[in-house]
Amino acid sequence: MFMGQVLCACLAAFVLFLAPSDAHAKQVKDRVKRDFRHADENGDGELSRAEWKRRGNFERLDRNGNGALSLDEVRAIYKDHDQRNYDWPPKDMAAIAEDIDPTIAQDRMNRDALDKETMCGIGRALKCDIEPQKNRGLIETGTGPRFPDNANCPGIDDYWAMDYASKRERQSFHGGIDLPVPWGTPVRAVADGSVVTLYTADNSKRGAEVVVRHSPAQTDLPMWTYSAYGHLDVLPDLKVGQKLKMGQIIGPTGNTGITAMGSKGDSQSSTRRPAIHLAMFYSATNTYSEVNDTIVPVDGYWLDPMAFYRQKEPFESHAVKALPESEKDVDIPILFDDGMTWPPDTKVIWPYTCKRN
Repeated sequence: MFMGQVLCACLAAFVLFLAPSDAHAKQVKDRVKRDFRHADENGDGELSRAEWKRRGNFERLDRNGNGALSLDEVRAIYKDHDQRNYDWPPKDMAAIAEDIDPTIAQDRMNRDALDKETMCGIGRALKCDIEPQKNRGLIETGTGPRFPDNANCPGIDDYWAMDYASKRERQSFHGGIDLPVPWGTPVRAVADGSVVTLYTADNSKRGAEVVVRHSPAQTDLPMWTYSAYGHLDVLPDLKVGQKLKMGQIIGPTGNTGITAMGSKGDSQSSTRRPAIHLAMFYSATNTYSEVNDTIVPVDGYWLDPMAFYRQKEPFESHAVKALPESEKDVDIPILFDDGMTWPPDTKVIWPYTCKRN
């Protein structure tokens, strides 16, 4: 339902540091139109639900209620996203106590604790081929978010495991979900957890990134999970091991990270839209290592974020893909911007707050 192939190239053009000139705006418009046409498989000038591919908020975007999305309705996703002027920290941002979890340091292993498939499947070094990634769960599952009827929540554009071949020089799949929002929108911890590491913006396509580990008790899931928040505008003042509570603000949304054809040291994209890149992993064990500027759980697997939010088996991507279509729309637990959660007793939330309708 929310964006798939439709904007895998055009989304990048929506990111501007200042209001665009008329000429630049026309270039943006042309790119959106071109990619919209690419996603319009039957050439009818609209995107059906099938062409939209379960990316959330379909009904809200379908303003005329005709059961399809027009080009103008797609463009509305990015309204007011191009101004990089915001106040930080937000007025209601509470200080995070410097309470350090000692197990984060204790559970960190050397690289030799990782088997080759896990190392290549999640670490994704250039010398590795695509098969270990698929074996470790980086495959398209066909899932998508479904938000509460009374909530207006940011949705997804670049979806889980979408084919990035057109944006890379080799076969590649998107290792997470992207949620486009205006510059500086506060990113929230999806569950209680502890900071595993922080990456600077100039070494990775994911830019300034914070990785958090969640124990089974913190999520009510039967495994250890990791959530990684990329493209932050600035790296937050957090320490490795620092404990976070669900909903605490991690940092401001940005577009940091080297571009696919960029070089290290070029940490601010001139084309990428402001968005959070949310990646997730899981493992039966609490130990982890690091490969290629990526936290890799020992015997770890990629985790479709929608499988995380389903809060029940299965979690392995091949099994999630095999679910009946009736189970592919996932009800998302959320935090409203007034501080209330839905459901009230949830232990996990969407990484952005939602407004009440």
